[in-house]
Amino acid sequence: MGAQSSTPSGAHASYARDAVDFDTPAYAQTRRRRKRKKILTGFLVTVLVLVLGGFGAAFAYISNVDSKLGQGIDASLLQALVPTDTASDPFYVLLLGIDGSLERENSKEYAGDNFRSDSMMLARVDPRDNKVTLISLPRDLKIDDLDGHGTQKLNAAHAFGGPTLAVKTVSELMGVPIAHYAEINFDGFKAIVDALGGVEVDVPIDINDRRAGYLKAGLQTLDGEGALVLCRSRHAYDDQGAGDTYRSANQRLVLSAIASKLLKSDPVTLANTISTLAEYVKTDLSVSQIIAIAQSMIGLDSTKDIYTGAVPTTSSYIDGIWYEVYEKDDIKELIERVNAGLSPTADDVIDPSTGTVMAYSGDQGGDEFARKYKVRSADTLRVRNGNGADGVCAQASDILTKMGYKNIDTGNANSFDYPTTLVVYKTDDQKTYADQIVDAFGLGRAVRDDGTFLFDSDFLIVIGQDWAQN
Repeated sequence: MGAQSSTPSGAHASYARDAVDFDTPAYAQTRRRRKRKKILTGFLVTVLVLVLGGFGAAFAYISNVDSKLGQGIDASLLQALVPTDTASDPFYVLLLGIDGSLERENSKEYAGDNFRSDSMMLARVDPRDNKVTLISLPRDLKIDDLDGHGTQKLNAAHAFGGPTLAVKTVSELMGVPIAHYAEINFDGFKAIVDALGGVEVDVPIDINDRRAGYLKAGLQTLDGEGALVLCRSRHAYDDQGAGDTYRSANQRLVLSAIASKLLKSDPVTLANTISTLAEYVKTDLSVSQIIAIAQSMIGLDSTKDIYTGAVPTTSSYIDGIWYEVYEKDDIKELIERVNAGLSPTADDVIDPSTGTVMAYSGDQGGDEFARKYKVRSADTLRVRNGNGADGVCAQASDILTKMGYKNIDTGNANSFDYPTTLVVYKTDDQKTYADQIVDAFGLGRAVRDDGTFLFDSDFLIVIGQDWAQN
């Protein structure tokens, strides 16, 4: 008799021919997930009991914070989101920074507005491999037909249809299911950074922007106000090009710093930060889910496990309006990499004029230079073509940028007859850095200036014939 007819309907499952094999990978994985959820729930309660001093207070806290986090999250948004096991499976979350604040909401100009999204980011979180990928979506991205509103910019999705339309539009654009949504305004961003005690960021250039504020360049701990200045500034980059591109890169930089600080926080700081989140953030995520994600991502190394990038676009002036225009194949290629657990770009992309990190490939690409060499990023370097071959200065500059140098000037040497690449330095304390440059190049030699060379930078690099032969 066939196996399918051998088991009576009332038989115990353990005797059924199709009973689950406890040794199968599928069952083992299910057991692990259930066990992990129990562990995470226990961890959450333990943390809150320690912080708040009792089980009753802990559960009251959870209920209160959950209620605040979920304000403004309606049934249509929940239907647009795709459920997933956030503690074990990779998932996408749409992050929106809204150009709103208490001051704007109380003003006559903005009262009652559904604010446009000032910044938009798609994040892929992978608890299995402890990786996070942040992809910026330009707010001026051209959407040909936005839910019957004709041609619009991407940031109009939130203005026309709130979180639901924003999620649907980005999901369709990027070709990925979105599991969660989080929205924060200017006030909330500052408060969260302050709740964490500030975040450490290497500010690429001096920020002098009358609309955003002012910051000095260099590695420093930014408070909430300083972090917001860096994330809002566009006009500090007017001489370099499209300010939104640089601003998006700085937003990814700060968000990476926030994630790093949050994952290293003690239980008290974590609980305080979640309380702050509840005051300013709208999200479908509950307290238990937030802490479960944080717990599952313990061990993440922000120097190699957070990848960043942006949707590749071209600026186009169409019918009197500037848009960022994308190619479907470019987005498809980017998402295929990300879904495979790879960084958005194969290598780091660093803007040579400012040192701004436009894309970061973590442990997968060109950052091996940054890990290997400890440079003084403020040093100035003059790179001169001393062999006459095309493109050698650009090649050298690319290596120097990956090492961490930001102030690089290129041009021709006084002749093309240099047989050997030279890295010229002036003082004894510069010798170590000159030797590092030689090592990174894989050729040439470091020499101390004896007055033969005239240069006003920290280092002079002359590309010789050995480069062309390499």
